Amino acid sequence: MAVEAADAATPELALADTQINWDRLDKTRFHVIGAILFTAQSALIHPTVVKTRMQVAGSGLSQLTGLSVFRHIIRRDGIPGIFRGFGTSAIGSLPGRVLALTSLEVSKDMTLKYTEGLNVPEATRIGIANGVAGMVSNLVSCVYFVPLDVICQRLMVQGLPGTKSCNGPFDVVSKVIKAEGFRGMYRGFGLTAITQSPASALWSVGYRDDLERKPSHVEMVAVQATAGMVAGACSSVITTPIDTVKTRLQVIDDYGVGRPSVLKTAKTLLKEDGWRGFYRGFGPRFLNMSFYGTTMIVTYELIKRLSVKQA
Repeated sequence: MAVEAADAATPELALADTQINWDRLDKTRFHVIGAILFTAQSALIHPTVVKTRMQVAGSGLSQLTGLSVFRHIIRRDGIPGIFRGFGTSAIGSLPGRVLALTSLEVSKDMTLKYTEGLNVPEATRIGIANGVAGMVSNLVSCVYFVPLDVICQRLMVQGLPGTKSCNGPFDVVSKVIKAEGFRGMYRGFGLTAITQSPASALWSVGYRDDLERKPSHVEMVAVQATAGMVAGACSSVITTPIDTVKTRLQVIDDYGVGRPSVLKTAKTLLKEDGWRGFYRGFGPRFLNMSFYGTTMIVTYELIKRLSVKQA
């Protein structure tokens, strides 16, 4: 009876635990559950990528609202048009998620160990570890995700002025490498790291081990969800101009003589729409990053709690 009671209490304990470190995780379960839940999350937010077409299009779609562009795509291409590029993104992201999740937890665990001797509150130390882990994971995962992003973005916008038509992801890779070599797959690497960093450092709630009352699971999830939404929303306001330049840099080739550059892309955007052009697709991106920030943190914490090693 005692054994059965202990076994029954284990899942509840895991769900109520506020800090689960790398050593406590079943790595196989962690990555399998993570792949499933994050793919589902990506499917939910994929329709908000209408912002990509608004950022890349000329004076047509770029002047419409996000909802109008969404309706335009539905009328023209149906549901498949909204999910163009999702298959490539979902399958291609699987190895990248393993890399991102592993680097996140390992760097967090290492930071916690290296800061053990600091004379700072436990909540501050955990906050530092979360921030460092988010930044490291972002930079490491960019190495994998930027080429994938180049492929998916080109599949999403093919047919728009200045873009090339491609017959699937392998055709995209072939044409990019043929035109620019391997470095063409890393267009916008620096801008990607910059645009994703503001929201990457905010992850979870720190707490003191000597507190009489630690946050409950419901309180923790509510705070994390709110924090993720605020981080995503604020980040979208700050980084949308950079994201617009980055997106156009990755997919548009017709800029005249020479390889596309950040400066050339920004000048073209200014010429087309003035300074307001840098906020093309702001509405859908605001929704995307707000929803992503909320679901990312909550989903990630759920994955960890479902992946705790059973005693």
